Amino acid sequence: MRTLYRTLKPALFSLPPETAHGLVHRGLRTVQHTPVSDALAARYRVDDDRLRTEAFDCSFENPVGVAAGFDKNAEVPDALGALGFGHVEVGGVTAESQEGNPRPRMFRLREDRGIVNRMGLNNEGADAVGERLAAGPRPDVPVGVNLALSESADADDAPADYRYTYERVGEHADYVAVNVSCPNSEGFRDLQNRDSLEAILGELVDAGASPLLVKLSPDLPDPAVEDAIDVVDEYGLDGVVATNTTTDRPPGLRSPNRAERGGLSGAPIQDRATEMVRFVAERTDVPVVGVGGVSSAEGAYAKIRAGASLVQLYTGLVFEGPTLARDINEGLLELLERDGFDSVADAVGADP
Repeated sequence: MRTLYRTLKPALFSLPPETAHGLVHRGLRTVQHTPVSDALAARYRVDDDRLRTEAFDCSFENPVGVAAGFDKNAEVPDALGALGFGHVEVGGVTAESQEGNPRPRMFRLREDRGIVNRMGLNNEGADAVGERLAAGPRPDVPVGVNLALSESADADDAPADYRYTYERVGEHADYVAVNVSCPNSEGFRDLQNRDSLEAILGELVDAGASPLLVKLSPDLPDPAVEDAIDVVDEYGLDGVVATNTTTDRPPGLRSPNRAERGGLSGAPIQDRATEMVRFVAERTDVPVVGVGGVSSAEGAYAKIRAGASLVQLYTGLVFEGPTLARDINEGLLELLERDGFDSVADAVGADP
C-alpha cells in the first residue's frame, strides 16, 4: 500500500486538503466492517507483546494512535484500527452541531511537512456522535472522545456545555479528553486559566467522567502549564495530552502557507512538542499522551523516552500514508531491542 499511496499522493495533493481528506474518509468508510478491512488488519497490525501498554485503565496493543481531528464524527475508528493504530481519539465533539469556519480552512506546508488548519471544530454534535458510538459495533481498539466547547457557549457556560457533551458520548468512550486548547475557536484561550479549568474539570468529575484527560496547548507559558498540572493532580485526572497545534510559526518555515492563520501541526512542531511532553512528565505521575510531529519510529520513540506512555499523530498520516502505524511499530521494536528494553513501558521516561 506504500507504493499505491506514493502513486496516488500527487493526485491527492493536487486537491484542496479538505477535499482530499474527505475522499480518504469515504474510502475508509467503504471498507470498514468488510473483508477488505480484515485483510488490512492482517497486513498492517503488528502483534508483539513488547508493544502492549497500559494507561488510564485501558489496554493498548501498541502505543501509536490517531489524534483528534482526523475522525471528527466517530465514523471510521475500526478502519483506522485495521491500519495498525492502537487507539483512536475522535472529535473534537461539541454539544451542538457546528459548521466550523469558512473554507478554505486547511493548508498544506509541503516544503515543511506541516499543516495549518483553522477548521473551527466542525462536527455533527454530541447527540449524533453519541448515537453513532452506541450503535456499534464496538471497535477493536480503544476509542477516546475529545470534548470541546460549543461556539455558542461562553466561559460561564463552559462547564455545563462540556458536561452535556460528556453525558451523550461518555458511556461509549474508553476515555474522554477535555480540549481546552483549540486555537481555532473563540474563547478557548480563556479556558486554560486555573479558575476556568477547575470549573470545567470539577463539573466533569461530578458527572462521573473517567478515565478523564486534559489536552494542553504548546503555547502556554511554563507557569500556566504547571498550574494545569496542579489541577490535574488536585482533581485526580487520569492523564494529560501534550500537545495541541500552535499559533506560533518557528523560524525557517519555507512554505508560503506559513502565513495562513490557524494552528500549525506536523514536523515543524515535533521538537517543541517532545519538550513539552518532557516538561509535563517530570511534574506529574499520570500517563502522558505525546502529540505533535510524529511521523517515524524515531519521532515516536523520542516522545516515549521523554515520558509519553502513548503517542498520537494526524499530519504524519497525510504525508506518509496508510502504512505509517505499521512502520512506526516495527521501527519501535528495533529501537527497543537496540537499547535493551523489554517493552515500550520500560522505555517511558528513559531520558533524564
